[in-house]
Formats: sequence, structure tokens, C-alpha cells
Amino acid sequence: MHTSRRRPPDHVVLVDERGTPVGAAPRSAVHGPDAPLHLAFSCYLFRGDGKVLLARRALARPTWPGVWTNALGGHPRAGEPVPAAIARRARRELGVGVTDLVCALPHFRYRATDPSGRVENVLCPVYLAWTTAEPHPHPREVMEMRWVEPEELGRAVAAAPWALSPWLVTQVGELAEVDPAGLAAGVTELAG
Repeated sequence: MHTSRRRPPDHVVLVDERGTPVGAAPRSAVHGPDAPLHLAFSCYLFRGDGKVLLARRALARPTWPGVWTNALGGHPRAGEPVPAAIARRARRELGVGVTDLVCALPHFRYRATDPSGRVENVLCPVYLAWTTAEPHPHPREVMEMRWVEPEELGRAVAAAPWALSPWLVTQVGELAEVDPAGLAAGVTELAG
């Protein structure tokens, strides 16, 4: 007997100003000039030596192609808890599992337009996580990656914000406010 797995529809969760789900819409329909507010997530990935992973988005990505950003991000599916969506995307984008997931910025929100005119209007909780595996990025998702000290990330944001995703630039500033000792120290404290 042949069983086929149907791929779930590529929909995002629409939310109201308080973050309450109010429906769903095809991903292809939510990135125009009138982009409705929808749910996303962003995740910074650390390894045992405290370094954080930066990923350069593949040129095939529809938004912000070729831009350096945090390890991974995406949209949870309807009914999918954000931690499960992070685990799914970590496997897909980087080929790794994640542990010790901590939500550092639960109410982060941004609206930005990329050079092609695609708009992101998202409620985007920001997570910190660990991995013990070496990433093997999916080439349609990530074209390059680099492990850096958290201080190096801060210097990159200060020196060349134009080379980084707009959400990373804003998130790094907000993460510094909630964790002035540094990203890795915050993860160690919360996960330990």
C-alpha cells in the first residue's frame, strides 16, 4: 500500500496587534505593499564555545537575497508552536537540531521593505538556541555561513548595517538591552 505525505499548504498565520491569531493567508499574498501583520520567528544559534552563527541568505531567496543575517528564521504553520517551527526550519535550512531554546524578545515586531519591493510586516519573537552539530546548509536557503564571537556581530552591526538584514540590526540592539553581558552569556544563564 502506497501512502503519500501531503505537504501542508504554504500559509502564514495572520495576527492582530496583540499577537492573537486571526486567520491564515498564502505566503505569496502577504509580502506586498499592504502586507498584513503575520507571525514569524527569528533564531540565533550558538555552539559550545559561545560563538553565534551568521548565515548569508541564498540568492534564490525571494526576500533579502545575499544578505547576512542570524542563523535562521521563518513562519510557523497554523497550529504549529513556534519552537516546533524553529526545529523544523533548523533541520531544513541548516541540517541541525537545536536545544535549550529561549525566547529572548517575545514581542519583537518589524516592518521592512527589501530592494525588490517585498514587504515584511511581522510579529517576530526572537529566540536563542544551541547546537552541538556542525551545520550543513541547504544551498537554496544559505549560501555562506560563519561562526563569530558575539562582540564581532556587534561590531559588524555598527560598521556595516547595510550588509545585514534589517531585523538583525534592530534585534542585536534590543538583545543588548535585555542581555547587556552579551548574547552567549544570556543563553548560558537562561539555559543552564
